Amino acid sequence: MRISRRAFAAAAVAVVLPLSACGSGGEGGGSSDASGKVEGDITFQTWNLRANFKPYFEGLIAEFEKKHPGTEVKWVDQPAEGYADKISADAAGGTLPDVVNVSPDLVAPLAKAGLALDLDKAAPQYRKEYLPGAWAGHRIPGLPGTYAFPWYLNTGPLFYNKSLFKEAGLDPDKPPTTYGDLFTDALRLAKKSGGKVATLANVPTIEDFGRYGVPLMNEEGTAFTFNDGKGVELLTKYKELYDAKALDPQALTATPESSGKKFLTGAVAMNPGSALDLGNFKKQAPSLYENIGITDQITSTGHVNMYVMGVMVNAQSKRKPAAVAFAHFVTDAAHQMSFAKKVAIFPSTAGSLDDPYFTEEDGTDETRVRVAAAKSLKTAVNYTPVLFSEQMKIALRNEVAKALQGKQSPKEALDNAVKECDRLLTQQG
Repeated sequence: MRISRRAFAAAAVAVVLPLSACGSGGEGGGSSDASGKVEGDITFQTWNLRANFKPYFEGLIAEFEKKHPGTEVKWVDQPAEGYADKISADAAGGTLPDVVNVSPDLVAPLAKAGLALDLDKAAPQYRKEYLPGAWAGHRIPGLPGTYAFPWYLNTGPLFYNKSLFKEAGLDPDKPPTTYGDLFTDALRLAKKSGGKVATLANVPTIEDFGRYGVPLMNEEGTAFTFNDGKGVELLTKYKELYDAKALDPQALTATPESSGKKFLTGAVAMNPGSALDLGNFKKQAPSLYENIGITDQITSTGHVNMYVMGVMVNAQSKRKPAAVAFAHFVTDAAHQMSFAKKVAIFPSTAGSLDDPYFTEEDGTDETRVRVAAAKSLKTAVNYTPVLFSEQMKIALRNEVAKALQGKQSPKEALDNAVKECDRLLTQQG
């Protein structure tokens, strides 16, 4: 069960591409000293945000420049497509902007190359302003430090079709809350519908293994560990669902978009999503909207998955005091709150999620989802390892598919996936 990155934010990027390492040695960048007068010209790069938020960012920059006379911020916005490649090229060519909008997997190779400023050294005074899980989102296994300010977060509930639950003899007001319940209900739904209604539409991803309580990597960040007994247990359960058609037969090639369509048409009983999806349900499937159930993500850890975006400071910036000050300005509590009210995302700053906007319902499903998501985000974690590249995601998916098809055992599949991911990991160094 996963939320697509498309649902992460209405205007942000859907898929994060792999970024090859552009050097080595986390300590090899510029000085971590960011003290001094906030002045000079800096460049700020965002990720596909200009089209929908131009007035917001222009106002933000004007406010910063007024607060710090003698500064000038040049804003550049890159399209979604090829963003990772653009960062990689700028890093290699020495043209990386002073302040860069990144996700954890994009910052990892930059940190290894000494191009991402370690905020634990350069700006430790700001750490307490952010949620612990968000601040930790841009830490890199094997390296000391934190390499980006947390910016906006997202997570989402699990939607389910109450009418399909009722037709299967399940209580539509008591959705599964544990993995055991989920697997039991899924098998019952498939049996009652003669295999016509699956409960899930996606094969397990790395974040699913994390939510299930599987240890994903060793502490040093040098090897993957998701092929342990608990990982094999989860994949074995998915194999049972697949054989019973409780996992959609097309799950092996499913995308978040195709899974969403199956949920809309009643072919799938449950699907993850966000508050953004409710409007789509209302427009495209009114009958589903009338029967929509909303429940929490299922975890064995007590912590839901979150997606986190960050703002990184170039360790080689010639204007570090200004760059750090602006990166903090963009991500401080006041500006995160104002941004969160323009798009369905959540602030990463401590205390912000206690604002009435995130705690008080008004009777609509939209606020119900927002309030529930905000509550869960206080203790959420980013399960996807920052070193887990797009190639690794493909490798895991391919091996999982072989296991579901019976071409190899779940244990063999995960052993092979770990072996390939470890091989790819050595190439990142």
